[in-house]
Amino acid sequence: MSTENVTERPEQTVEQLEHEGDVAADFIEELLDIADIDGDLNLDVRQGRAYVSVESEDESIAVLSNPDTVQALQEITRLAVQSTTGSFSRLILDVGGSRDARRRQLEKLVDAAVVKLDEGASQASLPSMSSYERKLVHDIAADRELVSESYGEGADRHTVIRRR
Repeated sequence: MSTENVTERPEQTVEQLEHEGDVAADFIEELLDIADIDGDLNLDVRQGRAYVSVESEDESIAVLSNPDTVQALQEITRLAVQSTTGSFSRLILDVGGSRDARRRQLEKLVDAAVVKLDEGASQASLPSMSSYERKLVHDIAADRELVSESYGEGADRHTVIRRR
């Protein structure tokens, strides 16, 4: 898709973000219907982003809750929103609690980094991850009074943690 007619708005209003969420929810609902998967959608605005979560009591949603699958669904949903609104979207998609599960995994990675620091390392590098995951790591590190910085480009971008 060409991006020459797409604009990125530095700060969107809550109303604009809610509209993004509505567009995303419509797109996801269609995908769920095509796949014959039951799911309830919840929309929210958090930290300047539209946040769409899909929950289900039915186990059929589990097929979509794999982190790589959620990431792919998020990207195509962002493209669908961009196609409709003409603006780049930074929406976050959560399927079956996958984001909370990933946060717990990232907390364990930070815990392992702290062990390395406790053993005398001056810094600890984490594996490459998405910008959203790096943001979570930065938040986790800050909560634990650690310093974190991102290094690298593209798919190799990763976070390094050290003590203050």
